[in-house]
Amino acid sequence: MTTTPTTGADASPPSPPDSEPVTGRLPAPRLVARATGTYIARMQPRYLSDVPSAVAELARLRRGAGKRAHQVPDLWGVGGTDELAELLDGHEGSFRAGDAEEAVFLAATLWALHQQSSRDHGMHSRGQNLGGAVRTLIRLKGAASADEEDSPLRKRLVRVGTAESLDSVAVRLREIVLLLRGAKVPLDYARLAGQLYRWQHRPDRAGVQREWGREFHLAAVSAARKAKAGKDSGSGDAIDGTLRPDEDFGGYAAGE
Repeated sequence: MTTTPTTGADASPPSPPDSEPVTGRLPAPRLVARATGTYIARMQPRYLSDVPSAVAELARLRRGAGKRAHQVPDLWGVGGTDELAELLDGHEGSFRAGDAEEAVFLAATLWALHQQSSRDHGMHSRGQNLGGAVRTLIRLKGAASADEEDSPLRKRLVRVGTAESLDSVAVRLREIVLLLRGAKVPLDYARLAGQLYRWQHRPDRAGVQREWGREFHLAAVSAARKAKAGKDSGSGDAIDGTLRPDEDFGGYAAGE
């Protein structure tokens, strides 16, 4: 997996604040991310509060984890697709509707799988990107710094990056999410949804693959910086919350 800098279309859109209103004409990946974040921001607190309807809805969503939207008719209209339709209203012609639906569906169902049985913490957390989450998981498993690059968990991330079909990406992400769930390592599902939307467009795919690799490697840089500063680096948190990899299409996602 290469980690060369990205520019232009390769830059990932930021995960927008879940409650921020839509203004102007936002890029399609940001609308996809926002639809996902809006849905999860509504459902996650209700699930954590053990609201029966939310518990039942997440149970339904989990049946779709690792599958494509058309394979689970029972979930049509569930899992953020209504939020997506509302946000994309008036943006016809500027987005790929099918790709957007697939991205929101996959991200929402994976979140439901990730959140299963956990009432202490929300497993959707803004800023916790995929590569960094995998790096955190590796360290929680007790790997020494020198062994992280050869970890089987890193190889799972590489398999996601080298997948050639959305079906393969879905299955491989599901495998990682199950591991994250076991260790209670959260993930930014709004950001992931935006990446999955872009991944489906062949010209943008390499940029998304580079982002996943860069997220993984920058998590190590962040951890080293914390250790050098004398902060506690033994907590397993390998993600620097102050890094905004995609802020306003800038940051390291744009090669800055």
